[in-house]
Parts: sequence; structure tokens; C-alpha cells
Amino acid sequence: MSEIEGTVSSHLTRWVLEAAVQVGVPDREIAGITGLGRELLGDDFLRIPSRALLRLWELICAAGGVGVGVRVAEVARPGRLHIWDYLILGASGLVEGFSDAARFAAVMADPAATLVVTTDDQHLIAEFRGRAYGSTVAAVVSEFSLTVLLHRARALAGHAADPIRVDFTHSAPTDPGYLIDTFGTGNIYFDQDRTALTMPVAARAQDGRPYDPELRHILIRYAQLIIDTARPAPTWEDTLRAEISAALAERQSAEIEVVAQRLAVSPRTLQRRLADHGTSWRRELEAVRYQHATRLLRDTRLPVQSIAGRVGYRDQRALRRAFHRWTGQTPDAFRRTH
Repeated sequence: MSEIEGTVSSHLTRWVLEAAVQVGVPDREIAGITGLGRELLGDDFLRIPSRALLRLWELICAAGGVGVGVRVAEVARPGRLHIWDYLILGASGLVEGFSDAARFAAVMADPAATLVVTTDDQHLIAEFRGRAYGSTVAAVVSEFSLTVLLHRARALAGHAADPIRVDFTHSAPTDPGYLIDTFGTGNIYFDQDRTALTMPVAARAQDGRPYDPELRHILIRYAQLIIDTARPAPTWEDTLRAEISAALAERQSAEIEVVAQRLAVSPRTLQRRLADHGTSWRRELEAVRYQHATRLLRDTRLPVQSIAGRVGYRDQRALRRAFHRWTGQTPDAFRRTH
């Protein structure tokens, strides 16, 4: 899963993004989140950077106040989290459903955040383990996560899935009444060493809910396919370099004004974002030129003069100087050794 570490599903991100809008997070603040391109969220196989989701949660915490994690969890129907929801909803009971959901938690969450399910003769314990956040965000995300689990459990097993005990690692809010109402129990404990729901191990799917073991196997195979084929969404740097490449291909030159227009921002905004990412226009342009020049030298027999023009240099002398700066070699020497 190394390819998707540090990322989360587009389904989860869309849900939290909609919640951010509903609680009043300004569009300008959402637009400023690096890695959260709304145009990317329609692709179910693209993975969004976890840091972008964390920033969304920080904004939600600031705008939503106490209990916002529970409110976010309660607005979305079961099924909103795609295949992960249906692994639970299509199960024969809580043990099977939660075990499958734990096994394939990465279809929804960052692989660094895990769901651990343990059982004994009477109890099923579903425990979230994950990345450490700041105290406020950690509390909100914990309440959100357990509320999501509770709603999926009740959708499967009804009130037979009502929790016996709820544990949070964060301190108790001033008024925990909203949590007592949500979980239907006063057995809620704070400052614990885990974030977990303890539920009856015998909770089965409600009467009338269809159970098809072959469908379960299909869901499991599809969940594994999603994990195997998911890919991280392009970073801002990836998008920038793609636009520089396109400008070079179309014009055989690239100016910051042209690339800024392709990115639908002003040159000044582009310069500011470059600085925010610890880079510069010259560095990014040089990186793209280097990639193109080395590829053309390896894969084609084009003359060096032609390659110089394709990567935006006026003549081969300029390319030779740049290539020596990049590699310590001349283009001809690079071509002979590659």
C-alpha cells in the first residue's frame, strides 16, 4: 500500500468538503488548501493527500464548534463511503461486517489509520488507531469516526448494535450530552488509551436484510481491486509541470504569463504559490526542460539543435551550457552513455 500512504479516498474527501461548506467555511479558505482540487474529486480511483483532509478538518473545527464531528457524521446516509460501507451493510452480522471493514479500511482512509476489531464471548471491540493530530482536531475526528461506525452498525443490525461502552482518548467536553444522545448510553469514558466502540458480539443483520455470501466475495475482490489500482492525485507541482510541458510542446517556449493563464491564475499568484512550495519559476522550468531533453536524447535520434528548440532554448549552445550544469556532461556524451 506504499503508493497510497499519505492519501485518503475521494469519497471521504467529498463528504468532509461538503460538510465544510455546510458549517460555513469560506470558499476562499477551501480554495487555498494545497492538493484539494475539486476537479479531482469525481474520480473514484484518485487519492487525495491526507494533509488536505486534515486542513479541511482544522477549518471545520474552527467554524463548527463543539460536536461538529458528530454533526458531520450524521448528515450522510450509509452508502456514502462507497464500497467500505457496503462491506458492512452486506454482512451477516457485526463481526463479519466490521472485520471486512477493518481489513479494507484503506479503501477509505489513509493506510496509516487502521481499524482493529477484536472479539470475545460477549463483546466486539472496534478500535481506531491512526495518525496523531492536534488535540482539537483529534477529538473531532474521533467523534466523527465512532459515529460513522455506529450508524453503519445500526443500519445493519438495528438497536442490537447499540454500544455497551464508548472510549475516547480526548478529555470530556464541558457538556457531553450530545455524545450520550448520539451513542444512546452514558457509558462514555474520556482520557482513555484508545478510541473504540464496544458492542454485542452476537448482533446479527436485521430480519429482512438480504445476505448473499457470493456478493460478499464480490465486494471483497472489488475492495482489493480499488486498493491495487488507486493512484495519488497529481500534486500542485505535478500540475504545474504538466502545464509547462504543454506550453513547451505547443510553443517551444514557456513564459510564466502563459503558464499562469493555463492554470487560471495571475502571474503574481503563481509566483506566490511557487514561493509557498519552496520553489521558483526558474527551478520548475529547468526541471521540465531537463526531463524533456534527457528523454529526447535517450529515445530519439534528433539533432541536438532540434532538441534545443523543442525544450525552449534558442540554440544548441544554450542547451549545452544548461546540460553541463544539470549533469556535468555534454548532450552528445549523455546520449552515448544512455
